[in-house]
Amino acid sequence: MRPDDPAAPAGDDRPRGLSRRAVLLGGGAAAGAAAVAGAAFAGGRATAPDRAAAVEARTYPFAGAHQAGIVTPAQDRLYVAAFDLTTTDRAALVDLLRTWTTMAARLTAGLGAGPLGFDRGSYDAPPDDTGEAADLPPAGLTLTFGFGRSLFVGADGGSDPFGLAGRLPGALAPLPHFPGDALDADRSDGDLVVQACSDDAQVAFHAVRNLSRAAFGTARIRWAQLGYGRTSSTSTAQQTPRNLFGFKDGTANIMAEEATALEDHVWVQAADARADTGTDSAWMTGGTYLTGRRIRMTVETWDRSSLREQERVVGRTKGSGSPLSGGVEHTAPDFERAGSDGTPLIDPASHVRLAHPTSNGGTRMLRRGYTFTDGNDALGRLDAGLYFIAFTRDPRTHYVPVQQALAQQDLMSEYLQHTASAQFAVPPGVPRIAPDGSLVDDSYVGAGLLA
Repeated sequence: MRPDDPAAPAGDDRPRGLSRRAVLLGGGAAAGAAAVAGAAFAGGRATAPDRAAAVEARTYPFAGAHQAGIVTPAQDRLYVAAFDLTTTDRAALVDLLRTWTTMAARLTAGLGAGPLGFDRGSYDAPPDDTGEAADLPPAGLTLTFGFGRSLFVGADGGSDPFGLAGRLPGALAPLPHFPGDALDADRSDGDLVVQACSDDAQVAFHAVRNLSRAAFGTARIRWAQLGYGRTSSTSTAQQTPRNLFGFKDGTANIMAEEATALEDHVWVQAADARADTGTDSAWMTGGTYLTGRRIRMTVETWDRSSLREQERVVGRTKGSGSPLSGGVEHTAPDFERAGSDGTPLIDPASHVRLAHPTSNGGTRMLRRGYTFTDGNDALGRLDAGLYFIAFTRDPRTHYVPVQQALAQQDLMSEYLQHTASAQFAVPPGVPRIAPDGSLVDDSYVGAGLLA
């Protein structure tokens, strides 16, 4: 029985689990025990009490000049989902984005998806929140939203379902078909995207689940991808992680502390909108572009390769991550240095050489990739690899040329297969939002585009 049920005995004091707010704001042994329990609840979570206290309770503000989840120190878990709109009603789209903004602000602050939580409100109506994260701290949750090209020109590329074609940024041009692509259309693209990152897989899942629930009747999930184990660092305070090939990945990534590099390579500038002819893309100033690629790694073939071959393909040592030209991990590679036989110590077709900024006119990307494992195929081979995510100021100049070179020449291509692809315009952040998640000055994600 529920306490508000007329048949329930007066003074029903049955125990209830701590709310997420109680975990965050409470003190003493109960709050500490809840934090530890939340950390140990499911596979892939932190289990050490000291880490649970410091990491699991961490929050990042949703409001700001830029959306969180871009330069935010990369968390350990990812759940990214793309949505197709099931309506052509512009007002319904605006309502969805307003609702998502309010929910995202609440969820990232450690609150429930709605003010009544998961166990209050009418007994004959669905709860405001699904409840599976009610006793868990926010674990550094960030939610990042973006718009796909089809939102502006329709899935057929020639319609204008929401009257937005005149505001399509030139940088949101379709990605070319790269050599070796084997893309699954059902796992690519989309009208909208939500990137949920957290140090707890269930917290990230809970966020996307509740956003999807709120979208019922307006949008449905087109595809989703779970990721674990970040493959890049976005802060100098983080150690460089290793990918499924066992190598340190993302050594030369742009870091949050590099303000000038972020302005040059990640954040859209006002001049970019002025350079767009025939379209009004000023709403993207302060935003960025997300490029996602699902890259299957043929680990079985890689595992039969010699250490010498593996290091030649990558261009770095497998142990320390130092370039084969010498030094330590962060030593700048010397691509001209030759060995005793006169050949370059770093192969000209190695991944490091082809992806390095000096080989690409100085352009850089901010990477936030994650490892995935999606079972196995019919031959018993692991369906595992990297869900590559890069944020750039303009994919046409910062992503496409690099990927063209890699697809054509990279020695690592023998061990990779790109199976899905997506690209989204990520607008700037919401400037302000009330503590309870309610909108301030009618500002919501995408308001600059749709207001």
